[in-house]
Amino acid sequence: MRTAAVPTSAAGARACSSSAEALASGFAWPPEASLEALNARSAGTLMQSLGIVFSELGDGYLRATMPVDARTHQPYGLLHGGASVALAETLGSSAGMLMAGGNAVVGLEINANHLRAVRSGIVTGTARPIHLGRSTQVWEIRIEDEAAKPVCISRITLSVLPQPPASGRA
Repeated sequence: MRTAAVPTSAAGARACSSSAEALASGFAWPPEASLEALNARSAGTLMQSLGIVFSELGDGYLRATMPVDARTHQPYGLLHGGASVALAETLGSSAGMLMAGGNAVVGLEINANHLRAVRSGIVTGTARPIHLGRSTQVWEIRIEDEAAKPVCISRITLSVLPQPPASGRA
């Protein structure tokens, strides 16, 4: 994890046009960010039902895994595109929440390009920032199979709101 200063509010967030620029401009996760906290927030949610587990919080990225099994299959026995999008939205929204300086984030738009079918195993998603602004964030999420071949590329746009939602979950 990088040690550069992190904005403490949405007003202090930096606008970054690429992941490389985000890292170069001092991108770092807040000190309180932890995999344990992210995984605890998943209890009793869609993330738990799909078996999504946050696995790595690295320099400029957040990573999670999801099993490809009966929970995430479509009728032909392949990974359901909606499950891929759920993994992508989970990663993008969770990463955005960490960078929102105590504010809430909500999804405005998500898109996904499904590139390869997967029948079984584990897929891994990695979210990286494209833009971290005061009122919006954009994240790219790349989902790969166990051979590191691309399965899905997604992009999510988030709105940064001045307060967390009533449930306390982002």
